[in-house]
Amino acid sequence: MDPFDAGTGSLLRQPKAVWATAGASVVAFMGIGLVDPILPSIAQGLHATAGQVSLLFTSYFLITAVAMLLTGFVSSRIGGRRTLLLGLAFVVVFAGLAGTSGSVGQLVGYRAGWGLGNALFVSTALAVIVGAAAGGSAAAILLYESALGLGMACGPLLGAVLGNVSWRYPFFGTATLMAIGFLCITAFLKEQPKPARKTSVLDPLKALGHGGLASAAVSAFFYNYTFFTVLAFTPFVLDMTPYRSGAVFFAWGVLLAVFSVIVAPRMQTRFGSLKVLGGSLVLLAADVLVLGYGDHTTAVVCTVLSGAFIGVNNTVYTELALGVSDAPRPVASAGYNFVRWFAAAAAPYFAPRIEEWTDIHVPFVVAAVTAVLGALVVLVRRRALTLPHSRLHSSGGIPVAAEQEPRHAAEDGVGTFTN
Repeated sequence: MDPFDAGTGSLLRQPKAVWATAGASVVAFMGIGLVDPILPSIAQGLHATAGQVSLLFTSYFLITAVAMLLTGFVSSRIGGRRTLLLGLAFVVVFAGLAGTSGSVGQLVGYRAGWGLGNALFVSTALAVIVGAAAGGSAAAILLYESALGLGMACGPLLGAVLGNVSWRYPFFGTATLMAIGFLCITAFLKEQPKPARKTSVLDPLKALGHGGLASAAVSAFFYNYTFFTVLAFTPFVLDMTPYRSGAVFFAWGVLLAVFSVIVAPRMQTRFGSLKVLGGSLVLLAADVLVLGYGDHTTAVVCTVLSGAFIGVNNTVYTELALGVSDAPRPVASAGYNFVRWFAAAAAPYFAPRIEEWTDIHVPFVVAAVTAVLGALVVLVRRRALTLPHSRLHSSGGIPVAAEQEPRHAAEDGVGTFTN
């Protein structure tokens, strides 16, 4: 399905509440790659090693993984609007505190609090946008995917511009932007109906009892290790100024956004989701292997190019996570994210240590192997990963069945960050 079947008119003509939530979503996603171009500067400013600084990602995503079990529990009880505001408040406080850090230990701790706030916010933003949007679910989900891509692209750029002055400024900048988002959501977003059934903390874990969902989660776990080796370890390998590193990851983010929102759905229509995913994972493995062994120019090109494969993978994994089982979408996605975000926490921790134990090439060899393992899971478990026909309706890689399944937007109550 063409992701633009929703129509650009309906996409752009949205209530203020939708734009407020989408704008805050851009900033939330910016926070993921914000520290990329300033990692060497942080290491220098706080007299820390690359391994210590990499814990900024580890603490962030470790808390995010655990928080995925709590987001549905919280939002199904206090409502989507309050969950968004609670998440934003956490980000404002902890991003601001991160800028005042006097040691890498403090900064890692504040990033953990930031991760909790981001999990609460982004896990709920999709459902809020769908519930408040004009033009149907397809337009709303495309808007959400666009916000994700824009945030992933602009995060490194903002980090570079502000980080060129001081490594502290990107954190203060994020806190300021999220505070603006907090005020906009407070002013423009009304509380939406709570879901009919309250979500238990254990529901996401129970959902993983489905073979297809468990297979998608395991494959995504291996893939995420590769993804975050590129995102968290490559800046040290490139060893560039914040401006140049920001430009590299901005180009990376642009490719991620374009391939996630535009290219991947068209490739899925032509070749099928599992073939596209398996092929993209193998190509990503080859890309990171060349990145690890190439010269500096080759490493830059391969870093940017990896954004294309990552964008495709994100879209297809999202579809699998939300559509392969019969569990409510936010519950299924929370279980899936609980598994895969542990790899996002592990890669930044292990990659620099593998370099210390061996050499600078081996972390990328490991990343290539994990991408291939992800593809092997897809191959071996392809029958379990085949989506039921009734849940194949998608736009931008996220299943939506507004005509056939109108109950989901109201009953599921909350969405979950899946890309």
